[in-house]
Amino acid sequence: MKRLLVILLLLVASINAITQDQLPDWALGPFVRPANNPVLSPRPKSLFLDPMSNTRVAWESNDVFNPAATIRDNKIYVLYRAEDKSGIGIGERTSRLGIAKSKNGIRMKRQPTPVLFPTNDSQKEFEWPGGCEDPRIAVTEEGSYVMLYTQWNKKIPRLGVATSKDLINWTKHGPAFYKAYQGRFKDLASKSASIVTKLVNGRQVIARLNGKYMMYWGEKFMNIATSDDLMNWEPMLDEKGELKAVVNTRPNYFDSDLTECGPPAIITDKGILVLYNGKNKPGEGRDTAYTANTYAAGQVLFDINDPTKVIGRLDKPFFVPTASFEKSGQYPAGTVFVEGMVFYKNKWFLYYGCADSRVAVAVYEPKK
Repeated sequence: MKRLLVILLLLVASINAITQDQLPDWALGPFVRPANNPVLSPRPKSLFLDPMSNTRVAWESNDVFNPAATIRDNKIYVLYRAEDKSGIGIGERTSRLGIAKSKNGIRMKRQPTPVLFPTNDSQKEFEWPGGCEDPRIAVTEEGSYVMLYTQWNKKIPRLGVATSKDLINWTKHGPAFYKAYQGRFKDLASKSASIVTKLVNGRQVIARLNGKYMMYWGEKFMNIATSDDLMNWEPMLDEKGELKAVVNTRPNYFDSDLTECGPPAIITDKGILVLYNGKNKPGEGRDTAYTANTYAAGQVLFDINDPTKVIGRLDKPFFVPTASFEKSGQYPAGTVFVEGMVFYKNKWFLYYGCADSRVAVAVYEPKK
C-alpha cells in the first residue's frame, strides 16, 4: 500500500509540474527531493532569553520555515525563520532567524539560539513584536554577507538589510527603501528580495550591472531596485512615477494571485534567471490544475541588456507541493516556498519552506 501511494504521488507530480524534457534550456532543473526530508523541523526544547519580555522563550517551538542559504568555509549554512507560540495564526507570533550548517546539504547541525531577532536596538520600531522573517542571503566577492529580510512590527512589513562577516554576528541597517526618493517609500509594505549574483569559478557572488548592484523584489508583482552600497536601495519607477512592475500575476495560471521573488537571481549565458513563488488564486481566475491558494515555484528569464524585459517564463511550475509535510501544518493548501539556493560541489541545493511549518531541500545535478 505504501509503495502504491509513492507511485501515485510521483504520478501527480509529473502531471502538475514540468518534467525534465519539458524544461527550456535556460531553466534550472529538475530538482529532486532526497529521502531525508524535511531537513529542519520545530524544536520545542530550544530556549532563548527574549529581550522584549526578558523571559526565556521556546523560540522555534511552533514552526520553522522559509530559509535562506549560503556557503562559508566549504559548508552550507541555512538561516531559517522560526516562530514561537506567542500567538495564533500566520504572522501573529514572533519570528526570529536561526542558523544551521551542513557538510552534505542534508544533515543539519543547528545553533541553539537565534542569530537575528527583535531586540533593544535601532530597529525596534520596525521589528517589535512581529520580529524578523523570510531571509534571502548573498555574498560579495570579498566575503561580506548581505541579508534582505522582512521586518514585521505587525503593522507594516518592510524589507530590511543586515550584513555580516561570519553569519553569526549581524549589523542591521534598517529598511532598504527608507532613504529613496527623499523618504517617499519609507512606509511602503515591501518584502522578498532577490539580489542578482553570478558564478565566478564555481562560487556564487553578488554581481554589478552597469556599475550598480541590482535586485528583483516584491510579492504582488516583481519590481527592480538598485544600490551603490548594498544597504540603501532605490526602487525602479515607471513613466508615471509609480513602482514599475516587470512581472505581473497571470489569470488562470499557477501564479494568478502572487509572484513573490525567491532566492538570489543568477546571471547565466542566457540572461538573468529568477526563481519565484507563485500563489494560485482562491476563486475565479485560478489555475484549476492546482489547489486554491497553493504556492508553487516558477522561473522567469530577463534580458541581460535590459533587466526589465522578460524573454522566458515557465507556464507551469517546476516545483509543486506533493509530500505530506508540504501539505500540512500552518498552510494545508500546500506550499513549497523557495528562498535559498546555493551551488555546492557541482550541484544546486534549493531550500524551501514546507506549508509554513518545516524546511526541506531539493537537489539539481547539472552533469546528470
